[in-house]
Amino acid sequence: QVQLVESGGGLVQAGGSLRLSCVASVSLYTWTMAWYRQAPGKQRDLVATISFSGNRNYAASVEGRFTISRDDARSTVYLQMNSLNPDDTGIYYCNTRHGAWPWGQGAQVTVSS
Repeated sequence: QVQLVESGGGLVQAGGSLRLSCVASVSLYTWTMAWYRQAPGKQRDLVATISFSGNRNYAASVEGRFTISRDDARSTVYLQMNSLNPDDTGIYYCNTRHGAWPWGQGAQVTVSS
Protein backbone atom coordinates (compact mmCIF):
# COMPACT_ATOMS: atom_id res chain seq x y z
CA GLN A 1 0.00 0.00 0.00
CA VAL A 2 1.29 3.42 -0.97
CA GLN A 3 2.05 5.73 1.93
CA LEU A 4 2.40 9.50 1.74
CA VAL A 5 3.99 11.39 4.61
CA GLU A 6 3.75 15.18 4.66
CA SER A 7 5.85 17.37 6.92
CA GLY A 8 7.02 20.94 7.38
CA GLY A 9 3.83 22.59 8.47
CA GLY A 10 3.55 24.99 11.39
CA LEU A 11 2.42 28.34 12.67
CA VAL A 12 3.74 31.38 10.84
CA GLN A 13 2.94 35.08 10.72
CA ALA A 14 1.51 36.67 7.63
CA GLY A 15 4.27 37.39 5.16
CA GLY A 16 6.32 34.43 6.31
CA SER A 17 7.43 31.28 4.52
CA LEU A 18 7.23 27.54 4.96
CA ARG A 19 8.51 24.58 2.98
CA LEU A 20 6.46 21.42 2.93
CA SER A 21 7.80 18.00 2.04
CA CYS A 22 6.00 14.84 1.03
CA VAL A 23 7.73 11.49 0.90
CA ALA A 24 6.11 8.62 -0.97
CA SER A 25 6.75 4.94 -0.28
CA VAL A 26 6.82 4.24 -4.01
CA SER A 27 8.57 5.63 -7.05
CA LEU A 28 7.11 8.81 -8.49
CA TYR A 29 8.24 7.78 -11.97
CA THR A 30 5.77 9.04 -14.63
CA TRP A 31 3.32 10.38 -12.05
CA THR A 32 2.08 13.96 -12.09
CA MET A 33 2.15 14.97 -8.45
CA ALA A 34 0.11 17.60 -6.69
CA TRP A 35 -0.42 19.51 -3.49
CA TYR A 36 -3.90 20.07 -2.15
CA ARG A 37 -5.23 22.31 0.61
CA GLN A 38 -8.23 21.85 2.85
CA ALA A 39 -9.21 25.00 4.67
CA PRO A 40 -11.30 24.70 7.85
CA GLY A 41 -14.85 23.70 6.97
CA LYS A 42 -14.14 23.55 3.25
CA GLN A 43 -13.44 20.93 0.64
CA ARG A 44 -9.98 19.90 -0.40
CA ASP A 45 -8.76 22.05 -3.30
CA LEU A 46 -5.93 21.64 -5.76
CA VAL A 47 -3.05 24.05 -5.13
CA ALA A 48 -0.26 23.03 -7.48
CA THR A 49 0.79 20.26 -9.83
CA ILE A 50 4.08 19.14 -11.33
CA SER A 51 4.42 16.65 -14.14
CA PHE A 52 7.16 14.07 -14.44
CA SER A 53 8.84 16.34 -17.00
CA GLY A 54 8.66 19.30 -14.64
CA ASN A 55 5.73 21.28 -16.01
CA ARG A 56 4.08 23.23 -13.22
CA ASN A 57 0.59 24.62 -12.73
CA TYR A 58 -0.80 26.64 -9.85
CA ALA A 59 -4.12 27.76 -8.50
CA ALA A 60 -4.65 31.46 -9.12
CA SER A 61 -4.65 32.17 -5.40
CA VAL A 62 -1.05 30.95 -4.97
CA GLU A 63 0.48 31.82 -8.34
CA GLY A 64 3.72 33.75 -7.85
CA ARG A 65 3.96 32.86 -4.15
CA PHE A 66 4.20 29.05 -4.09
CA THR A 67 6.64 26.80 -5.91
CA ILE A 68 6.20 23.07 -6.36
CA SER A 69 9.20 20.86 -7.03
CA ARG A 70 10.13 17.20 -6.97
CA ASP A 71 13.11 14.95 -6.34
CA ASP A 72 12.31 11.64 -7.93
CA ALA A 73 15.47 10.01 -6.59
CA ARG A 74 14.05 10.60 -3.11
CA SER A 75 10.38 10.06 -4.04
CA THR A 76 9.75 13.47 -2.56
CA VAL A 77 7.62 16.43 -3.57
CA TYR A 78 8.08 19.89 -2.10
CA LEU A 79 5.99 23.01 -1.78
CA GLN A 80 7.80 26.26 -1.05
CA MET A 81 5.30 28.79 0.25
CA ASN A 82 6.23 32.46 0.45
CA SER A 83 4.28 35.61 1.34
CA LEU A 84 1.81 33.54 3.30
CA ASN A 85 -1.49 35.09 4.31
CA PRO A 86 -4.29 33.89 6.62
CA ASP A 87 -6.25 32.52 3.64
CA ASP A 88 -3.47 29.97 3.18
CA THR A 89 -4.37 28.34 6.50
CA GLY A 90 -5.36 24.69 6.20
CA ILE A 91 -4.15 21.14 6.01
CA TYR A 92 -1.90 20.48 3.05
CA TYR A 93 -1.81 17.09 1.38
CA CYS A 94 0.17 15.67 -1.48
CA ASN A 95 -1.04 13.01 -3.87
CA THR A 96 -1.10 12.26 -7.55
CA ARG A 97 -2.91 14.71 -9.77
CA HIS A 98 -6.15 12.74 -9.47
CA GLY A 99 -5.74 11.53 -5.90
CA ALA A 100 -4.99 7.95 -6.91
CA TRP A 101 -3.24 7.00 -3.69
CA PRO A 102 -4.42 6.81 -0.07
CA TRP A 103 -4.27 10.22 1.55
CA GLY A 104 -1.65 10.89 4.20
CA GLN A 105 -2.20 12.74 7.45
CA GLY A 106 -1.37 16.08 5.87
CA ALA A 107 0.61 19.02 7.19
CA GLN A 108 -1.17 21.70 9.20
CA VAL A 109 -0.33 25.25 8.14
CA THR A 110 -1.63 28.12 10.23
CA VAL A 111 -0.98 31.72 9.19
CA SER A 112 -1.69 34.39 11.76
CA SER A 113 -2.51 37.97 10.84
